[in-house]
Amino acid sequence: MTLLRDVMTTNVATCTPQDNVYEAAVKMRDLNVGGIPVVDESGRVIGMVTDRDLVIRGIAEKSPNSTAVSAIMTRDVVVGRPDMTVDEAAELMAQRQIRRLPVVDENGRLVGIVALGDLAVRDIHQDEAAQALTQISEPARPNLDNPTVSY
Repeated sequence: MTLLRDVMTTNVATCTPQDNVYEAAVKMRDLNVGGIPVVDESGRVIGMVTDRDLVIRGIAEKSPNSTAVSAIMTRDVVVGRPDMTVDEAAELMAQRQIRRLPVVDENGRLVGIVALGDLAVRDIHQDEAAQALTQISEPARPNLDNPTVSY
């Protein structure tokens, strides 16, 4: 049984709520990632900002150079624990239709992140990744009034 701690990325770039949208976009570009966890001063995950957040809530609705990350981040973040199995994480990602799962310790502090791609590149987890991607890729009804549910 493989646990998230065995497959997660542990050197995770983060943003603070005070960072601006431009800084988040530059981090994503430089690191070639599609999402960055937002953490408070103690390292607890309080949000997630994704490339989709930048486009939909950052550029299309606001001025990106002056907008704080806290204004566009997803607040109700689904997280995993290091002792979750890969199967449990894939199922959670599929149920919630998310591609990135921040991994937190018992105090809510960020210790890693797992992306759907992390599951897909490991031969033993291709079935879990394929199943999760199938469910994640199902069309969702857009809910522009509640942006806290999209990654």
